[in-house]
Amino acid sequence: MFDALAERYDLMNDVLSGGQVRLWRRDVQRIVAAKPGDRVLDLAAGTGTSSRSFAQTGANTVACDFSYGMLHTGQAKLLAKDPKQDQTRGQVAFAAGDALQLPFKDDAFDVVTISFGLRNVQRTRDALEEMRRVTRPGGRLVICEFSQITVPPVDAAYRRYLAKVLPRVAQMAARNPVAYDYLAESINDWPAQRELADLIRSAGWSAVRWRNLSMGIVAVHVGRNIQASS
Repeated sequence: MFDALAERYDLMNDVLSGGQVRLWRRDVQRIVAAKPGDRVLDLAAGTGTSSRSFAQTGANTVACDFSYGMLHTGQAKLLAKDPKQDQTRGQVAFAAGDALQLPFKDDAFDVVTISFGLRNVQRTRDALEEMRRVTRPGGRLVICEFSQITVPPVDAAYRRYLAKVLPRVAQMAARNPVAYDYLAESINDWPAQRELADLIRSAGWSAVRWRNLSMGIVAVHVGRNIQASS
């Protein structure tokens, strides 16, 4: 499904979010706060849009996704914009991988981040434990995901948008509009902020907290790997 969306993936994200996705990614970049030389794993990276923003700060970033189509599109975009990869910035590498069985060594990264991809993992807690395995002791987790709006009338309007408006927009703009039916369903079924925070803690992460964006349409959860991985 995601392979078929690759070429228009970033455009559709802009259209369906009314451009808000750019602001959300900017907030994630600020919260990740990657420094020169940091090792960042960007999971469910898609075409690597957020990965490139981390590299701009000097971090060495791995854009990891299970969709080969997304990765190939991302590599082509990177080469078109920066054929030699600017040596004053961090590097971006693309890697195919499953969040439940990551192809990386223990303690390999300073930061692991995933934006709008955790909903797509079947065993969420197992994925969170696997992310902790590849994060160094003291390293951080940053999750950006759709969540629950904190103002009931606004939440009701948003649910109507997901049920009625989003499918119509997808019909007009997307080459594979059926794929976006899944988007609405997965957002509605996803746990609220506090529930997700509890799940992250149960996977062994410490100092877990969250910040709402756009009144809770999206929430960014953070955690820290206080204990060494076992």
